[in-house]
Amino acid sequence: MSFPCAIAVVTMSSNKTTRYGLPTLPKRLFVFGLGYSCLHFIRMHAAAFLEIGGTVRTEERRASLADEPLDVFLFDGAHADPELDERVARADLIVVSVPPGKNSDPVLAQFGDRIAKSAARVIYLSTVGVYTDHAGAWIDETAALTHDDGRRGQRAHAETTWRNACGDRLRILRLAGIYGPGRNAFVNLAGGRAHRIVKRGQVFNRIHVDDIVQAIAAVAEHPHGGIWNVCDDEPAPPQDVVTYAAGLMQIPPPPEQAFETADLSPMARSFYASNNRISNARLKNELGIRLRHPNYHSGLDALWNAGDGRTLP
Repeated sequence: MSFPCAIAVVTMSSNKTTRYGLPTLPKRLFVFGLGYSCLHFIRMHAAAFLEIGGTVRTEERRASLADEPLDVFLFDGAHADPELDERVARADLIVVSVPPGKNSDPVLAQFGDRIAKSAARVIYLSTVGVYTDHAGAWIDETAALTHDDGRRGQRAHAETTWRNACGDRLRILRLAGIYGPGRNAFVNLAGGRAHRIVKRGQVFNRIHVDDIVQAIAAVAEHPHGGIWNVCDDEPAPPQDVVTYAAGLMQIPPPPEQAFETADLSPMARSFYASNNRISNARLKNELGIRLRHPNYHSGLDALWNAGDGRTLP
């Protein structure tokens, strides 16, 4: 069953366009992986599409999206709803946010032939984690990528595989650390999950989900494929973000912990394996994007003023 687009923020008419010309966007959207960023995109731009579908891994997740303006299908990497073949075949725009597995990309493994033969534009949501360590230097999309056997190397390999399958139809967005409503330092502080891990010289870029939505909309109508870093202007030490959020909440920040002795999971520790300042110049120059939140101060201020941190226990 298709749901009405009642919650869409963007409206259309026959003689008007939005900032990114949304009436000219492809008519049928299909999303592999209905996660945080993709759902924000759908909620903001649902009115631009005649049809929207996407995948989740479990029945429980499907039930939780019953009120969203889209059709939800099951795909767990091994099993898929039978209707998926038809929906993928007729999509004009495909957005992929499913991470690769250890041995292959699950979407390409099951739907690669159909996607390769289609005319759909494909947006692949990757990560700035694909870059090797540049010791805090500024880097752009031409910087060296990691080729290890870990998660970052798997993602870099997946980018190559998607380029081989889609050619110029592929747009790759390398996302920095994502934050936004319900997913931010306020939530972590309130839940006791915020830590101030200090590693000398370490910085990270971040990106507010509103700016990810901007980037997806922009590359969906961009005439050519390419790779763009989607990140803020000011990479900063992670402990500074927690301290700033605690200040807005008027609570003491958690104590600092040295990275070398901090009790971190292997996944958490892997985020510190590279130290880079990521440039977003191509995002701005080629796509004309003006970030709504160019740094974490702006993003956290907006969330706080909107009441995101104030409603927490």
